[in-house]
Amino acid sequence: MAQAYSIERSTRASRITAIVALLALAALAAAPWWAGRADLRLLGEVYSFVALATLWNLLAGYAGLVSVGQQAYVGFGGYALFALAMFLGVHPLLAIVLAGIAGALIAIPVAPLLFRLQGAYFAIGTWVLAEVFRLGFAQVSSLGGGSGISLPAGVVAGIAASRPLREMLVYWVALAIAVAAIGFVVLLLRSRIGLALTALRDSELASESLGIDIWRTKLLVYVGVAGLTSMTGAFIFLQKLRVSPDAAFSVNDWTAYVIFIAVIGGIGTIEGPIVGTVIFFLLRETLADLGTTYLMILGAVAILVMLRAPQGLWGWFAARTGLTLVPVRRRVVFSDQSK
Repeated sequence: MAQAYSIERSTRASRITAIVALLALAALAAAPWWAGRADLRLLGEVYSFVALATLWNLLAGYAGLVSVGQQAYVGFGGYALFALAMFLGVHPLLAIVLAGIAGALIAIPVAPLLFRLQGAYFAIGTWVLAEVFRLGFAQVSSLGGGSGISLPAGVVAGIAASRPLREMLVYWVALAIAVAAIGFVVLLLRSRIGLALTALRDSELASESLGIDIWRTKLLVYVGVAGLTSMTGAFIFLQKLRVSPDAAFSVNDWTAYVIFIAVIGGIGTIEGPIVGTVIFFLLRETLADLGTTYLMILGAVAILVMLRAPQGLWGWFAARTGLTLVPVRRRVVFSDQSK
């Protein structure tokens, strides 16, 4: 009796998930025809947090770069959009893409400075970077200085001829950004860089001894995350139609909530940020009228999850069921065959 084997990545569950995901994506793409205006704005916000949480999870859960300053790139993307659209006459939707490119470029000289720091010092360094960005943009009088600026009506009207079409296009951009963020993470983790990140997460010392270029791998991840985070920030403030230093670089809105989402969903998983985002918005829409009590409940939920399920809700579920909806690792499948 011989034992044959094959190398596989997909599972039955993942194949079913792929079909369901495509159907769900088609339904969400058709939302402008079945959802109201307020629902489209809410869905756009949900997509933004899915993207932000997925990207933060890549940094912290796979690359070991725990950042509390991702609001630096959210705000940078928002201001880049306004500057490109107002001063250079760039179409707002194209400006979102260009803002992402600019965010990636600005991250290239920033990364070597931050990578000199380790652990908690790195986290503090990212927050300091965000504060530097906030103070810097607050000095730019042409962008409203400390009080901020609104996007001119002419720029908004330039998105599309009619308001319904504008809202439809903005919604589709939000959906595209969320899909791009998830796709970027999945493809990256399935590549050789993903294998390097897995090794880094397990042991930096061991991975370096195997010839993995730790600095280069982290740089690629950091720059890619910065670019997509800047794109997400550009979309967020296109939807808000106004940007200011305090709103653009808010640690509560763009980092604290994102960390909460990743923690309760499951750090180091693809599904975790999506699950965490759904839970966060269910809590927010249900309890937001409670004022400060709402924030206390969020804190209590985070503490409870960390105590009872340190790997997050999806991590807890996956550990007990062995279910992986989006596999990123190959596995060996054995089968017995007669000679």
